[in-house]
Amino acid sequence: MKNALVLLILISCSLTLLNAQDKPNIILIMADDLGYEALEAYGNDFNKTPQIDKMIAKGMKFENTHSMPLCTPSRVQLMTGKYNFRNYLGFGILDPKESTFGHLLKAEGYATCIVGKWQLYGNEVQRKLANGQGGSLPLDAGFDKYRLWQVKDLGSRYKDPLLDSRETGVEFFEGKYGPDLFVDYMEDFMENQGNKPFFVYYPMVLTHDPFEPVPASNAFASYDPKTRLNHPELFPDMVTHMDHLIGRIIKKVNDLGIAENTLILFIGDNGTDRDVVSTVNGKQLRGNKGYTNDLGTHVPMIAYWPGTIKEGSVNNNLIDFTDFVPTLMDVAGAKNKKSFTDGISFYPQLTGKHNIREVREWVFCHYDPNWGKFAPRTFVHDTKYKLYQNGEIYNLKEDLYEKDALKKNDLNKKEKKIISKFEKVLDEMNLSEGD
Repeated sequence: MKNALVLLILISCSLTLLNAQDKPNIILIMADDLGYEALEAYGNDFNKTPQIDKMIAKGMKFENTHSMPLCTPSRVQLMTGKYNFRNYLGFGILDPKESTFGHLLKAEGYATCIVGKWQLYGNEVQRKLANGQGGSLPLDAGFDKYRLWQVKDLGSRYKDPLLDSRETGVEFFEGKYGPDLFVDYMEDFMENQGNKPFFVYYPMVLTHDPFEPVPASNAFASYDPKTRLNHPELFPDMVTHMDHLIGRIIKKVNDLGIAENTLILFIGDNGTDRDVVSTVNGKQLRGNKGYTNDLGTHVPMIAYWPGTIKEGSVNNNLIDFTDFVPTLMDVAGAKNKKSFTDGISFYPQLTGKHNIREVREWVFCHYDPNWGKFAPRTFVHDTKYKLYQNGEIYNLKEDLYEKDALKKNDLNKKEKKIISKFEKVLDEMNLSEGD
C-alpha cells in the first residue's frame, strides 16, 4: 500500500511537471528605430550582425513586416492588438484601461517580465497634449518584474543609466551600460522561473539616438554622457552591440536547456532615424522614422524556435503589429481568446500549417501621433500598392519615398481592382471608428 502511494505521488509530480512545461516560453525583442534596411540580412552593405544571421539560419526571416512610423503608436498597437484609432491617447501614453499581452499571458499562467524602454506613463507635456490623460505603469500593464528606462524619471539610457526596477526602485548605475543591465536582469529572471512558462518583452533602447560609444569602443571609458554626443557614424557600432545582446539571449536560452520550448521574436519598432543613411545593395537609403512611406514602416522580423520553425525559412507574407496579440495567445494555447483584436495570428505560419485564409491581404494604418510635426495619415497597402485616404496611390516597389503618386485612371484593370478593395477597407474602418 505504501509503495503504491509513493508511486501515485511520483506520477502526480511527473504530470504536474509535464503540464508546467507544456506552454512554450516567449521572448519578444523589439529594437528602437531600426528599419529593415539597417541589417545585413536585408541587404545592408556595411552593418555586420552575425548573431542575427545565425538566428535567421536557424529560424524564419520575414520580408514584409510593417509597424507604425513612430514608437508610441507602434507600442500601443503591438501591446493591445488594436488599430490606433481605437485606443491611442497620445505620444508617450498607454491607456491604463487597456488590456495588454502582459495581462493576457499572465492570465494563461505565464510569469511576465519587461526590460528596456517604457515611455508609456506620460510626462507633463505628453499629458497636456492628451487632454490631461495619464498613462500606465509596468505593473498596471501586466508585468510582474521589470527593469526599465524612462518610467517616471529620465536620465541616460546608455552609459551611466538611470533605471527603475521592481525590486529596488530607481537606481543610478555609474560606469555601467544600460542595454547590458537589461539583459542581466532578463537572464536572472529566466533562471528563476523553474518549470513555469515565462513571457519576456524586451523593447530595447538600442538603436535610438543619441548615437554614443558602446562598451567595445575605445572611447567608452572616457565618454561622459552629459556631453550628449550624437554622431550618426556611431550607429553601426550600436547595431553591432544590439546584435551581441541578441546572441547573449539565445545563448542563455540554450544554456538553460529550454531552446526547443522557447519562441524568440525579433522586430524593429519603426523606421531608422532620419540622420542615418544606409547603403543597401549599392544604393543609399535614408531612414524615415516618423513618416508613412516604406522607409518609415517597413521593419525587420525574425522568428527563432528550434524544432518548431523550419530552419532557413523565408516568409513573404504581410505582418502587421496588430497580429502579435492573437499570435502570442495561440502560442500559449489559450482557450478563452481575447474577444477583440484587429490582428491575424501568424502562429500557423511559424509551424508551416497555415492556409491562404490565414494570411493577411493588406495592412491598414491610422496614424495620428499627436507629436512633433507629423501629419495624420490613414492608408491601406499590400506588398506593392498603397492607397491613402485622400486618394493618393503609390507603387511601393518603385517609389520607396512616395514622390510620384499614380493616377487611378492610368492603372490597368488588375491594379484598379486592388485599389477598389483598399477603398472598401478604408470605408469599413471609418464606419467602425465609433466602436
